Formats: sequence, C-alpha cells, structure tokens
Amino acid sequence: MRRPVFRPPSWFPVDGYLLALLGTVGLAALLPARGVAATAADGASTGAVALLFFLYGARLSTREAMDGLRHWRLHLTTLACTFVAFPVLGLAARGLVPLVLPPALYTGLLFLCLVPSTVQSSIAFTSIARGNVAAAICAGSFSSIVGIVLTPLLAGLVLHGNGSGFSVHSLVSIVCQLLLPFVAGQLLRRWVSGFLTRHKKVLGYVDRGSILLVVYAAFSAGMVQGIWHQVSPLRLLCLVGVEAVLLAVMLTLTSYGSRKLGFSRADRIAITFAGSKKSLAAGLPMASVLFGAQAGLAVLPLMLFHQMQLMVCAVLAKRYAAQVDADGRPVVGSGGAGPDRSAQRPPATRSSGSPSTNGPATDASSTRTRESSASVRARR
Repeated sequence: MRRPVFRPPSWFPVDGYLLALLGTVGLAALLPARGVAATAADGASTGAVALLFFLYGARLSTREAMDGLRHWRLHLTTLACTFVAFPVLGLAARGLVPLVLPPALYTGLLFLCLVPSTVQSSIAFTSIARGNVAAAICAGSFSSIVGIVLTPLLAGLVLHGNGSGFSVHSLVSIVCQLLLPFVAGQLLRRWVSGFLTRHKKVLGYVDRGSILLVVYAAFSAGMVQGIWHQVSPLRLLCLVGVEAVLLAVMLTLTSYGSRKLGFSRADRIAITFAGSKKSLAAGLPMASVLFGAQAGLAVLPLMLFHQMQLMVCAVLAKRYAAQVDADGRPVVGSGGAGPDRSAQRPPATRSSGSPSTNGPATDASSTRTRESSASVRARR
C-alpha cells in the first residue's frame, strides 16, 4: 500500500527554490559567517555575482529581443509598467513610513519596484493562459536587458534620499560586477552559447547556487550587525499587506490598461504577466552590490513578493485559460474579464442545399417557408 504523498493545491504553487532561499536565511541566522569566514564569503559572493551576470549576458539572445521590436507598443507598455508605474507606486508608499513600515523595509520595497521583470515565470503563465508566448519572451528579455542599466540608475536616483548609502563606490561596483560581465557575456555569446546549451542543467545549478551564496553572505552580515532587531512580526505582516495591495494595483493596471489601449486578448495576457512581475534572480545580486551589509533587509520584500506573485498569477492564468477552448475560441458563460468582442464572429450562413444542423424546430420552420412560397406562386 502506497503512502499518500502530500501535494500542495494548484492555487498554492510552492517554489522549491524559495524554500532553499529560506533555508539559506535560516543557516545564516544560526551560523553567520564571521571574521575570516566572512571575508571569504564576501569575496566568493562578489565573484558569484560577476559569474551570474556573465551567464545572463551569454544566454540572452539580443537578436530575438530586437526581432520582437515590431511589437513596439507592447514592449513600451511593459517597460512603462515595470520602470514607471512600479516606481511611482513605490514612491507613493513613502507616506507609510514610519507608521506602517520602518525605513529599512521601505527601502527594500522601493528597490523591489525598480527591479526588472522576470522572464521564465512570465513565459510559463502566459503559456498556461494561452496568451502571446512569443511576445512574453521578447518582453521579458527586453526588460532584463534594459534593467541591467536602468535599475542601477533608478536606484541611484530614488534610493539616495532614503539612506541606502548609494555612492560612487556603489556605481563602480555596479559597472565592474554587473555591466562588464554582462557585456562580456554578450560579446562571447557566439562562441560559448553551444557550451551553455549542452550543459544547461548543470549551469542552472551553478546559477542557483551562486544566488544562495549571495543570500548567505548578505544575511550573515546582517546578523553580525544586528539589523534584524529593527523588524517585528507585526511589521512583517504590514509589509505583506502593502505588497498585496501593490500586486493587486499592478495586475489591475496592466489588465484594464492594455484593454483600453486596444491590445488583443493574447497580447493583454502577455502584458499582464510581464508587466506585473519582478525578477528574484536579477534583484538579489543587484541588491548585494547596492546595499552591502544592509542587503538582508533590502531583499526581504522581494522574496515575499516573489512567492505572492507566483500564487496569484497561477490562479489568474488558469482563469484566463478557462475562458477559451483548446482552439482559442471564447467559451460562452466563462467568468473573468471576458473574451474579445472581435473574436465573437456571427455564425456562417447556411447554404440552401446543405443539411440542417439545428434540430427539428429549424426543419419545421424551413418546411413552412417553402410551403408559403409555393402557395404564393400558385396564387400568381
């Protein structure tokens, strides 16, 4: 007899990698790196960040992103949501300090609003919802490329006044650890892309292991400096509530805003998922460079938002998918935002010689019509 295996419900997609991140945070809380070990962890973290962005540059196909520029309206809409609407909402949340959020958590929330969109999960949810997957791929890739430059610039612009310590040293670190490795990866992509493709699985573990190392180093430094005493459980609950409102506003804005702009249903789905999500993989290394020892608190809002967006978007994607059949035709009576009116075509006119497919009522009506026509001809 097989033992029952616990599986989380479909509306609660537990990200296994997020569990690994939480385990790394727990390890840093119990066994933080100190002294020589802290110096070694910091150096290894710096090298891991550079390696990550080299791999990002080598994997991203600039040609594919540029080929998608024919959908320039879609890409501009997604970029505006990611790098304009999100930061504006983050700045508006400044009024919650210090009554609802402490300054340290607000800085992390504001940084979350500056991070580029995610690629993998946006593509996955767009595919489940039967949206424009090609547009989601291009939008996510384009956002990642732009975010390599734009996220640090926006951080220097809006975080400087929030005590984040952004300085010339941070700018140099960004160039050396983020931009230069990314550009090197792009330049060497022609020669290393085959190797990356053949060893995709192994390099995936390298990616994730590098991010875990970055998180351990950041949270260890925070534990040593005692920054976690600044946050209470009540403040964390307030943070979750604020992020839930932020996600709801962005999902509403991307969904109804794209409808008002006249996008098709498939494009609206791509905009909704690409424009409302944030990349944990890109945000964590950037935070380690920008915040240093304060990165522990700075990435906490991003980690919470990551799991929240997975849960909500999983439900939303299945709701979108239920609105159309396997051929993409709208399902009558489906809930949600509803299908496009343009997709509701009138039924084709049946030729006189074709057999009836509408049942006995239609056949009887046709018979009465033919009899009436015959009587008129007879009277003439």
